[in-house]
Amino acid sequence: MLKPKVEKILNEQVEKEGYSSFLYLSMAVWAETNKLNGVAQWLYAQAEEEKMHMLKFIGYINERGGKAVIPAIDKAPENWADVHVLFEEVLEHEKYISENIHKILELAVKENDYATQNWIQWFVTEQIEEETSVGNILDRLSLLGKGAGSLYMFDRDIMSMRAPE
Repeated sequence: MLKPKVEKILNEQVEKEGYSSFLYLSMAVWAETNKLNGVAQWLYAQAEEEKMHMLKFIGYINERGGKAVIPAIDKAPENWADVHVLFEEVLEHEKYISENIHKILELAVKENDYATQNWIQWFVTEQIEEETSVGNILDRLSLLGKGAGSLYMFDRDIMSMRAPE
C-alpha cells in the first residue's frame, strides 16, 4: 500500500512525464517543419518513450493500491531559435526530470517504502542514460558547428546516437 505522500509525489511525476511527451512532440513538429526529419524522428521516439514512462507510473500507483490521477498537461512551447537551442533545452529538461526522480527516491527512503525505492531505481538509471545521450548530441553539434552541410549530416545520423531502450 502506498503512503499518501508517496502516492502524491508519484502522481506529480505522472504529470511531468506527460508534459515531457508533449514537449518532445512539440519539438518534433518544429524539427519536421524545419526539414530536420532525422531530429524529428529522434524527438518522436523520445515523446513515445516519455509516454511509456508516464504509463509506468500510472501502473505502479494503481498496482500498489493508490489511485493514479490523469492531469491536465500544460501547453509546450512551439518554436526554438535553432537545433542547438532545442537540444540545450532537452538537456535542461532531462536534468529537471532527474531531480524529480531523486526527490521520489528521497521520499521513499524517508517513508521506509522499500518497494518504491526498488522500483524507482530503474528511472534513476534511465535518467543517467538520457542525460548522457543528449550530452553526446550536444557535443556532436558543437563539433559540427552551425554550417548547413554539417547539420545535414547530423540530421541524417542522429538516430544512431539514440540511447538503446
